Amino acid sequence: MKLGARILKTGIAITLALVLAKYLGSPSPIFAGIAAIFAIQPSIYRSYLTVLEQVQGNVIGALLAVVFVLIFGNNPFIIGLTAVIVIGINLKLKINNTIGLALVTVLSIMESTSDHFVLFALIRFSTILLGVLSAFAVNLIFLPPKYETKLYYKIVYTTEEIIKWIRISMRQATEYTLLKADISKIKDQIKRMDQFFDFYKEERTHSKKNRYVKSRKLVLFRQMIVTTNASYKILKLLHRLENDILHLPKNMQDLITSEIECLLGYHEHLMLKFIGKIKVQQTEPIADEACTGRRALIHAFMQQRLQEEDSDNKAVYHLFPVVAAILEYSDHLDHLETLIDSFHSYHKDINEFQIEDEPELE
Repeated sequence: MKLGARILKTGIAITLALVLAKYLGSPSPIFAGIAAIFAIQPSIYRSYLTVLEQVQGNVIGALLAVVFVLIFGNNPFIIGLTAVIVIGINLKLKINNTIGLALVTVLSIMESTSDHFVLFALIRFSTILLGVLSAFAVNLIFLPPKYETKLYYKIVYTTEEIIKWIRISMRQATEYTLLKADISKIKDQIKRMDQFFDFYKEERTHSKKNRYVKSRKLVLFRQMIVTTNASYKILKLLHRLENDILHLPKNMQDLITSEIECLLGYHEHLMLKFIGKIKVQQTEPIADEACTGRRALIHAFMQQRLQEEDSDNKAVYHLFPVVAAILEYSDHLDHLETLIDSFHSYHKDINEFQIEDEPELE
């Protein structure tokens, strides 16, 4: 079993919260540990937002709990009513993520009606707030996430998987059900890739120069993701229309296969150029005039369409999405190469990727 950074940070945050709560003399340190669980986040910026929201949500929960206990007591009906009101207020303020911990605050405070109830409520609230701050400190100091590295390797891994399955699919060398299962897994990887991009986008930069560099990187990473999605679209179409493609004339099949294979090689070439393993000035045909069979493919498709119209066979129309997807994939690759060349050709002294050794992908 592999333990990701977030799992380790959660354990460290719980430990820190419990130790601090005991050191400060809290009678119920367990609530600090519970708060730390709710407050741990995958990025520093989200952790900062969580602290702000959790403080708001817990202040609302604590105030309402104190007021309702002082006025109505703490019978189960009153506790339930308080919880409903706290949920409604948090939803109205659009701080939905704070509801769970706010309710913990309500329950922890409303369990007592002692003579020193207000002091008791203040201690419980402070204990929970200590847990939130402990989680933020851990996220800030221990194992800070490097989403530039995570995002790059997630894109590389997902792209390699798609390219592998496209090549296997074109050779009709896989079982239909097995490929269907792997396509579903790749879809999950793409969702995770988008999530890493969002986390990377949220990371703060403190200088104007770094903000410009970050903006250029974001544009480049976004185009890499768009291009990977275009290749994923081709994989799904090849899988879904496998039978239709097999019934095409041999020359049409060869055109589709050769064009896709060329685009896959082009994609691999650009992934290497992206990290500087291939020079920008490289002038091999694949970089300068990538996959010029597009025009021949369109011409062959139109010819096939006309022939099948004469014979009242409309099966060729099912293949129109494949041809369109190939052209779209090609356009995205061309645009990606333009962005990569521009990135590496200008501002060389500051345009550098901070990509480290491959991390454990959460």
